Amino acid sequence: MILALINSILDAAPPLIFAALGATLSERAGVVNVGIEGMMRAGAFAAAVAAIAMPTPLGVVVGMVAGAVVALLHGWLTIRWRSDQVVSGMAINLVMLALGTFLLEALFNSPSQTPTITQLPLWFGHSPLTWLALVLPFVVHFAVQHTAWGLRVRAAGEKPQAVAAMGVRVAPLRYGAVALSGALAGLGGAALSTATLDRFEHHMPAGMGFMAVAAMVFGRWTPLGAAGAALFFAFGTALRIGLGTSAPELAAVVPKGVLMALPYALTLLVLSLQRAKNVAPAALGQPYDPELR
Repeated sequence: MILALINSILDAAPPLIFAALGATLSERAGVVNVGIEGMMRAGAFAAAVAAIAMPTPLGVVVGMVAGAVVALLHGWLTIRWRSDQVVSGMAINLVMLALGTFLLEALFNSPSQTPTITQLPLWFGHSPLTWLALVLPFVVHFAVQHTAWGLRVRAAGEKPQAVAAMGVRVAPLRYGAVALSGALAGLGGAALSTATLDRFEHHMPAGMGFMAVAAMVFGRWTPLGAAGAALFFAFGTALRIGLGTSAPELAAVVPKGVLMALPYALTLLVLSLQRAKNVAPAALGQPYDPELR
């Protein structure tokens, strides 16, 4: 049972890890990104549709591009026009929710799902994206903490005026971080439709984008912390699946909706118990004004 639980965690974790890393990059640069849910949905849909006509790995790349495009829209609204970052992110979530449903009907005459596709091949019992999700947090951590680019991104989220004083343009830094954020969220969505399942379903990503944002907060805006929190939340999903399959008598006592809500309840519980001081970037959510010094 322990081995089965570990395997379930490894299968459930990649979408959350990728999306949590994406949220971390955006917010370390100073741009709030609660649109991760919509970017994951765009990536999941685009990857599934592309995989109908091309090899599935290329479909995953298309999903990343779709997520990045949606993220750039968020960046354009918030960086160029200084729109409220939370409102922009929520608007993206709502638009992607409606757009996905519309495209399912328009392209496939189905209100619920796309045609099935060929899933990604398994490497040692798991999708290649599972192994990538275990390695990528360390790569992102190194890039953020030990490279000039990472130093500038962190500075853009803490004191953008100081970055500008050094002759570095703040807006391109933030655009780049937001685009990478969307690409990673799109990769998380693509993992759902090409590895977890073999199709896009209308409810994807079913709140995982919000869980990823919660993982980023619980992980204190650090790549390794966010990935660790994502693994913990994936445990909740794995536990729900394990209880449903290994303890069928439980279903007769506990309503199915309670088990379905288990990962989300675990997320809320962890956030409510968190007592650490606020470690968010100092300039998070603040539009950069080049006239301020």
